[in-house]
Amino acid sequence: MTKKTKKTLIWSVCIFFAAILGYGTYYGVSFYDGLQSLQKEGEASPFKDLEKVDAKVPGPPEWEGTEPVNILMMGVDARGFEEGEIPRSDSMMVASIDPVNKNMYLFSILRDTYTDIPGHGKNRINTAITHGPNTAMKAVSDLLGIPIQYYVYTDFQGFIKLVDSVGGVDFYVEKDMSYSSIADKNEYDIDLKEGMQHLDGDAALQYVRFRYDKMGDYTRTERQRELIKAVAKKMQTTTSIMKLPDILKSVSPYIDTNMDVEDMWKLANVAYKSNMSGSEQVPPMKLLREETIGGAAVLTVPNEDNLKAYIQEVMNPQAEEEPAEGDSSTDDGQDSSGDSPDSKSNSASLSAGADN
Repeated sequence: MTKKTKKTLIWSVCIFFAAILGYGTYYGVSFYDGLQSLQKEGEASPFKDLEKVDAKVPGPPEWEGTEPVNILMMGVDARGFEEGEIPRSDSMMVASIDPVNKNMYLFSILRDTYTDIPGHGKNRINTAITHGPNTAMKAVSDLLGIPIQYYVYTDFQGFIKLVDSVGGVDFYVEKDMSYSSIADKNEYDIDLKEGMQHLDGDAALQYVRFRYDKMGDYTRTERQRELIKAVAKKMQTTTSIMKLPDILKSVSPYIDTNMDVEDMWKLANVAYKSNMSGSEQVPPMKLLREETIGGAAVLTVPNEDNLKAYIQEVMNPQAEEEPAEGDSSTDDGQDSSGDSPDSKSNSASLSAGADN
């Protein structure tokens, strides 16, 4: 190797590492700015007109970083609303992350669940957000019996941008889905065919919105959980991680949260290392009742203590004992697959409704 060749090689290596360092700095700064932009304050907050009212409800408990953290995720349909108006939640989910056991649980809440809205009497739980995020978190916390520390709020466009930003998802659509609405000027019509498909943001939104079958919102919440898990899995790929600054920039205008950058960073690390251990609809069908109150069809929970106990059972399953020889079942009512008879019954009901 000549002296000139050696010098050229050294300079090439130096330039290569300088480029990596420069990109790393850009990535770090862009990532931090992107996370920071998700938390809206003052005039940028979608809840700016509700701050005084919402302040009357106690703020969320502080997360210390070692106990389970629960995040309320709300998707809304903001079409037709004037600036400053808050639409009802079209979907509500709670993501529970256990940093000690590295487990995650995803609960989708039926939006017609009739419960106490702090400071506003009883109503459907999807109305809680119209009174502010503190009110929504407190309503869900009281219903499920678990502390809700954080919220994430987005509208349809935010969901579309997120799915498009990760390059879409490969997903099996279990049946043909079709819906058309002249009232919406056909902007959000649904037209999906059965089979394995690559869903972009628009198609993914059609999938999670569809509820025009016998089981209505019951099967829709199940679809939402499955699609969210597919998007989360795509987010964990190396390609998506490298694109995080661009993804955050794309979705930021449509998202609001009370998490600061430090919270997000800690939670992202915990979530990345955790396994999805459970995904449930709440209230489960066995604990709810369909009623008509004030001329409106709602879902009531006759015994909310039973619902709270159910949440704890999902999040803290008892250790399975060694089954006796020749016995494939366990003492807690589960079979060897880990599914309880009730959960299988509910799944069968949902599947039956989805097939019609």
